[in-house]
Order: sequence, then C-alpha cells, then structure tokens
Amino acid sequence: MSTTAPAPDGIDHVDERLLRTTPLKKLLARPELGSVVGALAVFVFFAVTADSFLRLSSLGTVLYAASTLGIMAVPVALLMIGGEFDLSAGVLVTSSALVSSMFSYQMTANVWVGVGVSLLVTLAVGVFNGFMLTRTRLPSFIITLGTFLMLTGLNLGLTKLIAGTVSTKTIADMEGFPSARALFASQLTVGGVELKVTILWWLGLVALATWILLRTRFGNWIFAVGGGADAARAIGVPVHRTKIGLYAAVAFCAWVSGQHLLFSFDVVQSGEGVGNELIYIIAAVIGGCLITGGYGSAVGSAVGALIFGMTSKGIVYAEWNPDWFKFFLGAMLLLATLLNAWIRKRVEATK
Repeated sequence: MSTTAPAPDGIDHVDERLLRTTPLKKLLARPELGSVVGALAVFVFFAVTADSFLRLSSLGTVLYAASTLGIMAVPVALLMIGGEFDLSAGVLVTSSALVSSMFSYQMTANVWVGVGVSLLVTLAVGVFNGFMLTRTRLPSFIITLGTFLMLTGLNLGLTKLIAGTVSTKTIADMEGFPSARALFASQLTVGGVELKVTILWWLGLVALATWILLRTRFGNWIFAVGGGADAARAIGVPVHRTKIGLYAAVAFCAWVSGQHLLFSFDVVQSGEGVGNELIYIIAAVIGGCLITGGYGSAVGSAVGALIFGMTSKGIVYAEWNPDWFKFFLGAMLLLATLLNAWIRKRVEATK
C-alpha cells in the first residue's frame, strides 16, 4: 500500500500520520526537558558547594519547600497552557486560611465547618475570575489584578475589623483541629526522612493534572483554548466553561494551600501571600509553559517547583546570604526560558 497521496500540484505528499518519530525527537519535544536539565544542574551545583545538601534530613526540607509552591504551580501551569494568568492566586491562599479561621472562631463552630465555608468562598472567587474574564473579554491580567487588590484590602480590613489585629485568633483548642491538621499539615516518616503531607498533596495533584492533560477531553480543550480561543470555539470547544474550570482549579489548590497555612501555625497573618503569584508563574515558566499559551505540562511545573526548593534551601545550606535568592531565581528563569526556546527550535528544525 502506498503511503503517499497525490496532490493538486502533482507532487506526492507523505501522510504525516505515517511518519515515524524517533525516541530522541519525542524526548526533545517534551516541554519539561529544559527544566529537568536545569534541575540536574542545580542539584549538582549545591551538592558540590553545600556539604549538608545531600543529607537525608535536607531532602525532606527541600521537598517541603518545593511542595508548598508546587501545589499552586500545578493549576497555574494548566491555566497558562489555557492562555491565561491569575495574579490573585497568592493572596487567595491567605484569604482561604482567613475565612476558615475567622468563621470557626467567631461562630464557635467545629473547625471543619470553617474549612467547608472556606472551600465554597474560595471556589466562588475562582469562578468569579473566570466569569468576569469570559463576559467582559478583558485581559486576564486586568481581571485578576483587580481581584488581587480587592482581596488584599479585604484580608487586611476584615481581619482588623473582626479580630482587632492584623492576625487571626488561635483555634488550636477547638473541636476538629487535630483531624484537620492531620489532613493538611501533618508529617510522616519514610526511610528515616520526615516528610510533610503537602508533598503527598503535591504529587497527587501533579498526577491528576497530567492525567487530565494527556488522557481526557478536558485536557484537549485546555491545549486548544491556549492555542487559539477562536479556532477552538470554531471546532466546538466550550471555551468559556474551560476557562472558568481552570480558574476554579486554581481556587481549589489555593484552598488546599490556605488550609495548610492555617493548620501549620493555627494563626494567620492577613498580609501574607502578596508576591507569591509571581513565583507560581515563574515555576510554571521554568517548567516549560509558554507565556502565549498552548504548550506546557504539569510535570514541568513540578520540576520548576523542585528547582525553587533546591535553590531556596541550597543557599541556606551553603551558608550564603539569602538576600541573593531572588537573583538566582531570576537567573534560572532566564536560563530555563532560553533553553526551552532553543530545544523547541531544534525540534521544529528536525520535523
């Protein structure tokens, strides 16, 4: 059977579906390849410069730092693949924790009631972002910047109005606190290494997001919307529902992170979270997500978060001035972006 098809120009064209792709080309086409190379370089660098970096106890610390960022980097990566941003993600984590704490304390209710109310409120904020984006057609930068400012003001204003200070009251002695802490802020020992439960949340979310992207219709919708909303709409993709769903996913993970914040310390400072949204985006970009949308992976965001964890703790283990952390983070962002762009050009050149 012939693998060619006659064309109007008289030249036989090979059916692209019958072209064989080598394992090397498949590897080079993976969006997280650049971040994996960067992660290996960072690991080797700190393994050489910091003696305590390779200790088992350090492993748990590095993974914990990566997980607290990685939980949010996963949905932010999916949102970026869908072609949008969320600048309110950082303060939404704090809002989630504040709602849980203040509702439980003021209503003298079981803390699980506050946790449930917080989930509803946080999801409502995410749906609001998606709804406003799809209805107004304004850039997500403007929509979520407005939400960021409103949440920042509400976090501070309502906390001072209700609690009288900039932090919440302790809820450690309330019913349900131990079980909630076990779910959101406990730790377990594996092979002599103490691991926080957030690491399990993080890995579970990465696995779920990867399955959604690669094995479900919704994953196809995400890539299609990020590649071009008008084209996706033309082939029947529910663009509005997809974007609202992505913002709801960011809100859900913000709720998880917020509950961890609350049940780790049992009080919450109303000013926390500002600026974290940029770190989530950086982790996604380092992991191979394009600013323009339509390209990226959940695994890449996890590797980006791991690079963040290794860098933030590696600087401490190397006994360097931590003030240099942001410099190294910015340098890694540029290097990873350049490496990802170079890999993509190589892939396109070999097609």
